[in-house]
Amino acid sequence: MKQLILAIALVLITFADVVAQARYFTKTGHIWFFSDAPLEDIEAHNKKVVSVIDMSTGEMVFSVPMKEFQFRKSLMQTHFNENYVESDKYPKATFKGKITNMETVDISREAAYQVRVKGVLNIHGKDKAIDTVGTLEVKGGRLYGKSTFSVTPQEFDIVIPRLVRNNIARRIDITVDIVYAPLTGNSL
Repeated sequence: MKQLILAIALVLITFADVVAQARYFTKTGHIWFFSDAPLEDIEAHNKKVVSVIDMSTGEMVFSVPMKEFQFRKSLMQTHFNENYVESDKYPKATFKGKITNMETVDISREAAYQVRVKGVLNIHGKDKAIDTVGTLEVKGGRLYGKSTFSVTPQEFDIVIPRLVRNNIARRIDITVDIVYAPLTGNSL
């Protein structure tokens, strides 16, 4: 009986270890946006992005604290948080999605893979379907994810005052550059 219990315990521990290795995590992901505007380019970086990816299913989630976007000029940052994205009312942007071609990614082999990601981006309390491509590189026990896609402020009911409307590009490029490590009990 002791041998049976020991065997079951070993199987469960091994299974839990395999499941844990399938999930990767970061608390320091990097997302930035860029707006090529006639008077002045607008760029902001956020290096406090939290994300988890489950390599067994391809499911991924992102949480982006809006007040962590850093601008070159503090006045731009103030306007961004107070007037445009209303960070006190909508403190986070989120993305919930999935890699749709997960069968092409082999996490046991170091290589870069082109992936297609579909999901829902929520900014300013509004959802938008996203369908984009990116790369996922397996290297040194980590995953490196990169992607760029475009959105418009109007898609998220972000009102740009008429006075500055021509200073902001109609489309804003968002770049995701994430380094994931295996999720362990100590990661959280």
